Amino acid sequence: METIKAYFALTKPRVIELLLVAAIPAMLQADRGEVHLWLILGTLLGGWMGAGAANTFNMVADYDIDQLMGRTRARPLVRDRVTKERARIFAWALLIISVLWLGLLCKSWLAALFIVLTNVFYIFVYTKWLKRRTWQNVIWGGAAGCMPVLVGWAVIRDNVHDGSADNWWQAIVMFLIIFFWTPPHTWALAMKYKDDYARANVPMLPVVATPAQTTRQIVIYSWATVATSLLLVPAASWIYLVVALVSGTVFLVMATRLHNGIVHGENVKPLKLFILSNNYLAALFLGLSVDAVLGLPTLL
Repeated sequence: METIKAYFALTKPRVIELLLVAAIPAMLQADRGEVHLWLILGTLLGGWMGAGAANTFNMVADYDIDQLMGRTRARPLVRDRVTKERARIFAWALLIISVLWLGLLCKSWLAALFIVLTNVFYIFVYTKWLKRRTWQNVIWGGAAGCMPVLVGWAVIRDNVHDGSADNWWQAIVMFLIIFFWTPPHTWALAMKYKDDYARANVPMLPVVATPAQTTRQIVIYSWATVATSLLLVPAASWIYLVVALVSGTVFLVMATRLHNGIVHGENVKPLKLFILSNNYLAALFLGLSVDAVLGLPTLL
């Protein structure tokens, strides 16, 4: 059982939960008013394996710096609960099965391609290059975390043959929502673990910039996130509009308060924004999911 737990931990299940939450609304919105339950379940399982492969490869690549950071010292590789070689084999197995699963069972080789691109980008572009060389690592590297939206959209559109438009622009908007949301979400956490990243020589923004500069960037990207979320309004009903406005306002208020607190020398708790950012994205996509399932007339 301990071995099973160790392999499961390699996949970073908490991270995957958030990624899968993003895939569901995309699949529901891709065919409004219809719920393709078996396709959704199949895609979630295939996507979980693909994301798990990427996260496992990531742990192998980050083995050296994980040993130096307090928050990562409990990871399976660092504690020698799984060898690096076995972790690689596990990751390759997950990736191969994920590609075949999505291509053959979910009937979307485009979705399978997105899974491969996610792994290549996350490991070679983000983990091995951006993460260790520039403070913009999570800005561009965050693109890997946006891919579940495209995977989900591809599966539905490859299986719907009613002549309706694919509307890939909506998937791209959802991709951009997560893209702009990732920096403030990650930087809020990195502010708490600044010393950890500095010890591992990882140039996260809070390490190389002042707290005020960091929170200013958080506010900028928070505004970009909320503004982008409103681009979906024409393709949804009043339900999504209300959720986007309310949740977006709360998100912006919290980000602004964090920045103002830093500027005025107050004792701030960045982790509050990190937690709220999770809740914001969950609320936004839950609102979109309900909107899509009900299939109410769109605003435009």
